[in-house]
Amino acid sequence: MHIPDGFLNVATVATTCAVSAGGVGNAVRIANRKLGEKHVPLMGVLAAFIFAAQMLNFPIAGGTSGHVIGAALAAILLGPWASVLIMSCVLIAQSLIFQDGGLLALGANIFNMGIVASFSGYYLYRLVVSIMGESRRSQLIGGFVGAWGSVFLASVACALELALSGVSPLAVVLPAMAGVHALIGIGEGLITGGVLSLVLATRADLLKLRKI
Repeated sequence: MHIPDGFLNVATVATTCAVSAGGVGNAVRIANRKLGEKHVPLMGVLAAFIFAAQMLNFPIAGGTSGHVIGAALAAILLGPWASVLIMSCVLIAQSLIFQDGGLLALGANIFNMGIVASFSGYYLYRLVVSIMGESRRSQLIGGFVGAWGSVFLASVACALELALSGVSPLAVVLPAMAGVHALIGIGEGLITGGVLSLVLATRADLLKLRKI
């Protein structure tokens, strides 16, 4: 899902960079106000886990690739704004060190996998939990739904950006991205549910941390 340089037009690059810069700036401001001593090590662990998980790419049609994202897990444990910071650090490191995603496309990648994935994953999780109640079962189901939705919606945003830039017709790139990531989202949902199950069994207090 990492978009390389040369795929997006100037208008899309400028728009996504502006939105992502504003989002990251707001995330830093909120984190400075709410960050606690228990948040910092967990943010580091999650960043390392997500960095490693995202290195596993699956080539798909239309010159695109797919992989797990991890934003939903970070958002569920720490909140959406903390997840935006974690994902931004991961994506910047991948772009600079491994050339996984272009520098000019960094704004789009942060928007898709940082902002869209974090907020959609978190609020889908909260929606399921609010409907089913604060039980272990509802949290695991909510984690699966949130993770699946975050991958699917991030892929839709990516497809729209590629289509608006004239890379590929929407009728081609949207099914290619959304269809494959709907399947990848199942894997991410299972991974997220597994991690949440482990957290609930060993450190349930982490889910009660103040969200950022």
